[in-house]
Amino acid sequence: MLEEVILVNEFDKPLGVMEKMEAHRKALLHRAFSVFIFNSKGEMLLQRRSMTKYHSGGLWTNACCSHPRPGEDTCQAARRRLAEELGFTVSLTKVFDFTYKAAFGNGLTEHEFDHVFVGHYDDEIHPNAEEVSDYKFFSVEAIGADMKVQPEAYTSWFHLAFPLIRSWLGRTK
Repeated sequence: MLEEVILVNEFDKPLGVMEKMEAHRKALLHRAFSVFIFNSKGEMLLQRRSMTKYHSGGLWTNACCSHPRPGEDTCQAARRRLAEELGFTVSLTKVFDFTYKAAFGNGLTEHEFDHVFVGHYDDEIHPNAEEVSDYKFFSVEAIGADMKVQPEAYTSWFHLAFPLIRSWLGRTK
């Protein structure tokens, strides 16, 4: 199936669509989302990306991230992708957005207007092995400490999103 992304401007206004890999090769700004899931202890769900992913395989990151399909509501896309990657859905709340650009050694660049959603979940997780090689719930403090010790173990966008979500958490307490 041909996957398309929604090209946007710096204000998230749609400009058209493009095949996903072409948009990543051309480093064009497109709509994306990131989902952060917390359990009742306040721990964050991390997933380790499958080694077969087209970039950042084997690295730890937030619960899931992806791109809405053309015509698809971004929050609904986030719920769909959470089910596809981790086997569950929850109610999600959009908490902020940010734009980033990260180049990878394979000629691809993520240039995304990223909508960030938060949800809470305490039940069973059923990861899709094609997407996720491992997962764990970890305290925000422990994640921050681990990122200082082994920054190379985390995705480039998680390095940008984690301080933002940590700041958001601080404002909600």
